[in-house]
Amino acid sequence: MQATSRTIATNQNGPHEDVVRRVERALQSPLRKPVAEHTRSAFEQACSWYERQGGAQRPLILDAGCGVGVSTRQLASQFADHLVIGIDRSADRLSREHGEVSDNALLVRADLVDFWRLALAAGWRPVRHYLLYPNPYPKSAHLKQRWHGHPVLPVILALGGRLELRSNWQIYVAEFAQALERVTGVVSPVEPFDPVDHYLTPFERKYHASGQSLWRLTAELSHAPELVPGFKEES
Repeated sequence: MQATSRTIATNQNGPHEDVVRRVERALQSPLRKPVAEHTRSAFEQACSWYERQGGAQRPLILDAGCGVGVSTRQLASQFADHLVIGIDRSADRLSREHGEVSDNALLVRADLVDFWRLALAAGWRPVRHYLLYPNPYPKSAHLKQRWHGHPVLPVILALGGRLELRSNWQIYVAEFAQALERVTGVVSPVEPFDPVDHYLTPFERKYHASGQSLWRLTAELSHAPELVPGFKEES
């Protein structure tokens, strides 16, 4: 039975004309938002788990915006010798039952903007970093709420590793590619993507079953804290 999932409704015909301007602003002005205490506490707990599991001796994967954690579980199974941390801001989503979480995986409730900043300050160097089907905020007025229009973008890219973004909205991925090139100089093509029945998230399964096109961007990035204005690493 074919699923029915609404396609993206947007007033944009192509990439937003203000992407570069937003990126330039993020590169010039430090992000001054105070780190929320609940995320600081969650990060400290994640650090303790990370160290108990071997820390920097084992490759790390970040699953950013993991939702109900299906993707975190899948990645932990696929990369059994890695440590996988899935982060989402919703306690309700993270609490839903989707099977056992393996020993090499951790689900964390936290604000992603703050978690990324703390991870960079702590010197974390993920070998893989996933942004799977982020909220596209498809209205043109909401560009600043997309990750490539947000002041945290330099932090995301500075963490380094193999970054993979997936979306069912081609324009979102094209905009991210534009922002990525401006910040890092890395050119990454926007590619159509067929999961071939190996779905990382429930969204991916739903969109694909509905006949929607899926899009992907991957980029090999260096660990580059100097991309972040005013960056200071924790001592």
